[in-house]
Amino acid sequence: MSEQGLVSAVDKMRTAGANEPAIEVFSHYYRAAAAGVTGMIPEDTISPLTDPPQLSDAAVDEQTAREAIARTVIIKLNGGLGTSMGLDQAKTLLPVREGLSFLDLIVKQITSAREAYSAPLPLLFMNSFRTRDDTLEHLAKYPDLPVAGLPVDFLQNAEPKITADEFEPVEWPADPTLEWCPPGHGDVYTALVGSGVLDALLAAGMKYASISNGDNLGAAPDAELAGWFASSGAPYAAEICPRTINDRKGGHLAVRKSDNQLILRDTAQTPAEDMDYFTDEFRHPYFHTNNLWIDLEQLKAALLERGAVLGLPLIYNVKNVDPSDSSSPKVIQLETAMGAAIEVFKGATAIAVPRSRFQPVKTTNELLLLRSDVFDLGPDSKLTQTVAALPRIELDGRFYKLIDQFEARVTVAPSLKEAKSFVVAGDWTFDRPVTAVGDVSYADLGRPAVAGVDDAV
Repeated sequence: MSEQGLVSAVDKMRTAGANEPAIEVFSHYYRAAAAGVTGMIPEDTISPLTDPPQLSDAAVDEQTAREAIARTVIIKLNGGLGTSMGLDQAKTLLPVREGLSFLDLIVKQITSAREAYSAPLPLLFMNSFRTRDDTLEHLAKYPDLPVAGLPVDFLQNAEPKITADEFEPVEWPADPTLEWCPPGHGDVYTALVGSGVLDALLAAGMKYASISNGDNLGAAPDAELAGWFASSGAPYAAEICPRTINDRKGGHLAVRKSDNQLILRDTAQTPAEDMDYFTDEFRHPYFHTNNLWIDLEQLKAALLERGAVLGLPLIYNVKNVDPSDSSSPKVIQLETAMGAAIEVFKGATAIAVPRSRFQPVKTTNELLLLRSDVFDLGPDSKLTQTVAALPRIELDGRFYKLIDQFEARVTVAPSLKEAKSFVVAGDWTFDRPVTAVGDVSYADLGRPAVAGVDDAV
């Protein structure tokens, strides 16, 4: 370990205005990484989670549900730029349906739920330094969104990227912003306390938080879930769903053999020799949706007891300092996952929820699904699945991976209600109504083609 490296990194954070909880947490993980901690969770140290509680079996009376949702805050993770899709602003600004973005639909879900439940339902976004300005500018058109005494966002912390060879904070004069990275979404707990937002929420009478990704429109306010969580008395609960072949890359919960504690294991925490177990949807039948519930009072107590360091497992991420340049120096990003907090709280639990609670958009494949007729947009701004099983979508990455490519080629979403799979190879444009039935495949013609014209020839 380079003690000078840690001193330099901490000095850099203080100069940039980082708060003390963020510095304490970074220092903890720096020392762990320098000591050789990798955060790996071998298969032989865990047992699969096979029989979790089911929301469908929960018996939550209306009064309990209403009382719980009245003390619930909705927190959305909003730090991502969607760079894998070619975006250079918050992914949640991307239009999803009828010209409405993720942000618009989230706000409308909140306002609809406020009316339905007669609850204040504060909405908070955890923004990064890259997404904050654009997000707040967009939210300004909703003047009734803020709840008195509470902000609409708080800022995710930033930490220095560390050189892989010397364990020193990297210097990159070509773009100094690339010298910094977010500490993973496990930072939500540190950011809540360091920003003062946790204390503000407690002062406002909030007791429960529902936290989810901003690009998951399925994680709308839910009074039944809030009532179940309140009745459970648990400090923390994870929403999980049955795995399918399409969920093999997602993190899953397991039971640690040494103490029977529920834990989260992500891809980056799985040894290479255990990846076959990790991706086996039958061995590990449930995946973590990254929707979670937390008791804010118990969170505050844990943070006070541990000096802001919850002790989430380390995720040791090796990347290039410039992600777009594979020849740039290797750096280490010290990250944590918010779902890993399940192993921090005694009595933490999980609940299996309907698949409708999980509607993420990580690629243009999922975006096509949300824009198609396999989902209906309701008056409460929830997207309701209209088919029993979603079709498999596979768009040619050469022509559809980036959002500009996708928007130029898919101006009219195909009807996918009767499709089992929809595979597009080559450069096809969808600019008129097309109905997909069964297993549909567009072959690469070696030239640009128009669906509904060239495919009929």
